[in-house]
Amino acid sequence: MNNKNSNNTFKIVLSVGDESGVGPEIILKALCSHQIPKNVDFILVGSKKNLHNTYTHLKSLGLKNLANPKNLQIHDLKMSLSDNESKSSYGESSFNYLTKAIEIVKQYPNSALVTGPICKKSWSLAGHKFSGQTEVLAKSCGVKNFGMLFTAKSPITGWRFNTLLATTHIALCEVPKRLNKKLIHAKLDLLREYCITYTKNPTLKVAGLNPHAGEEGILGNEEREWLNDALIAWNEKNRNIKLIGPSSPDSCWNSSAKAWNQKDAEKHDGILAMYHDQGLIPMKIIALNYSVNTTIGLPFIRTSPDHGTGFDIAGKGIAQSQSMIEAIKAAIEMIKVKTA
Repeated sequence: MNNKNSNNTFKIVLSVGDESGVGPEIILKALCSHQIPKNVDFILVGSKKNLHNTYTHLKSLGLKNLANPKNLQIHDLKMSLSDNESKSSYGESSFNYLTKAIEIVKQYPNSALVTGPICKKSWSLAGHKFSGQTEVLAKSCGVKNFGMLFTAKSPITGWRFNTLLATTHIALCEVPKRLNKKLIHAKLDLLREYCITYTKNPTLKVAGLNPHAGEEGILGNEEREWLNDALIAWNEKNRNIKLIGPSSPDSCWNSSAKAWNQKDAEKHDGILAMYHDQGLIPMKIIALNYSVNTTIGLPFIRTSPDHGTGFDIAGKGIAQSQSMIEAIKAAIEMIKVKTA
């Protein structure tokens, strides 16, 4: 199937996210960036009024490089709850934007969804008890095995840096209870399928749960009791994959930093982290604003900036848009790879 539409463009559906945060600002900045190809057909899902107000306000601050909403295709959804500008109102609106964007992207084969940041607390106040957009996407698509993968392409070496999370938005004390052989195998399957689209025989690494990967039971038993055997069993069925681990979490990403900065460094293709911060801390430190959140296992491509709503800087005109630019670029690249 051809990855382009009849007018030779890529289709990107862009959900604005929480409009009381930096979402509208980074979108307007990103869409006029020279880094974005011209042959992209964007459909924005959000409030046309809010986008116009954001544009006018940013212009009044002296910002020049902004996409004008009057030139954008916007699927206009009015602000919920009578525009009362409460957290629950913005939460309801951003939830509706996401669900409508999912509905739209399903209509276009080989398109992609890019989502702006949302506030989980605002969703909760609006009555939507999801821990994040990833979980809404999975439920909307009826998929059970899905993953939150963070990816970044080094502007220095061109190497693509990938980290998948075994568990996502849960309390740290819940992590050991959720982890098991079946889950690890399912996540490794997802990581393998993602990485082989770029590399025929990828090298994957797995971080241990405990400090020093348990130090043979001295600092934790999970590795010794089941994780080591789980990795051996999976690798037996996937002999074309070089699997390393479980590795000590404090050094697992050292090779990532080298591969990001040095063209001749030894490369790996993906790392499986056991929990949210274990994977996100090195990802954000190494890749800075180039990191992109993507949901794998869905029937369509979804990417997002790797940062939150930035309420403290919203409206000041200082929000960086590089992660949104990278989210759009990554979505386009994934469409190309998917349809090659």
